[in-house]
Amino acid sequence: MIRVGPYRFDNPVVLAPMAGITDAPFRQICRAFGVQLAFSEMTLANAAVWHTRKSLSRCDFSQDPEPVVVQIAGSEPEAMAEAALHQQRLGAHWIDINMGCPAKKVCRKAAGSALLADPGRVRAILEAVCEAVPLVSLKIRTGPDRENRNAVEIAGMAEGCGVQLLSVHGRTRADKFNGQAEYETIRSVCKHTRLPVLANGDIHGPEQARQVLEYTGAAGIMIGRAALGRPWLLQAIRQHVQGQPVTTVDTAQKIHTLQRHLQAIHAFYGEEHGLRMARKHVGWYLQALELEALRKPFMALQTAAAQRRWAETLAPAHSQTPVSATRACA
Repeated sequence: MIRVGPYRFDNPVVLAPMAGITDAPFRQICRAFGVQLAFSEMTLANAAVWHTRKSLSRCDFSQDPEPVVVQIAGSEPEAMAEAALHQQRLGAHWIDINMGCPAKKVCRKAAGSALLADPGRVRAILEAVCEAVPLVSLKIRTGPDRENRNAVEIAGMAEGCGVQLLSVHGRTRADKFNGQAEYETIRSVCKHTRLPVLANGDIHGPEQARQVLEYTGAAGIMIGRAALGRPWLLQAIRQHVQGQPVTTVDTAQKIHTLQRHLQAIHAFYGEEHGLRMARKHVGWYLQALELEALRKPFMALQTAAAQRRWAETLAPAHSQTPVSATRACA
């Protein structure tokens, strides 16, 4: 069980925050497969962009059950505190601080994982945000580079400042997404902090997730890129690590999940933006379903209605009895 503030989660599998991916429709689909804790997309601690269409869509939590967890990114303590308060006013129940993103557009502003090279600034941000809002978590990498893995130091700092949950990706900032994630540093963090820790990085299947949990002693597993196009993986990992039989999700169920996700994207974003957002998610589904030959025809479709009609033609080719994702969880 993961305990964070007043919240208790029986499911140790957590959906990672991913900018441009873990939007409301994707979180909704992942919850249909049993996810209890789903982090929102990263939002910037820059008041100038808070009222753009992109930011407003990322702050639409109308479909989310409590707790709503919003990740913020920035490099200035005062701006981060104000961003935390802003998200709280919009409905967030807790704030996650991003010190794990390796993207250039984030790091070049001394935010994300770039902060790990400046422990003094890390402390100032943690103190400011924890003073501003009552419930704060932190996502980090193992350090700025392999010669300076300081995750244990940052974890101690976070605990002292009032952070209540820590997620650790098993790579340094310099690694980006290259090579293999390592779990030895995560194991050391778990040994040296009383905080619940989520292990993250390169966890692609149920058995691997179980091994990582056992090796690190983490309270839970945070799944990110592995769930793209296959949200049913979240259910399989949860069942396996909890010693339950893993539910078989057949092709018909997977296709129906794709269809439901596509409809949710169009309903949430509207015709024009939904058309574009659907392309990347459907592309991931087709890869997972080993139907990549269908990718090019789908990408050529020019209306949301055409996308939906195309998706409806998938089910008869694979099964006459599609089953909803919700039923697949039963």
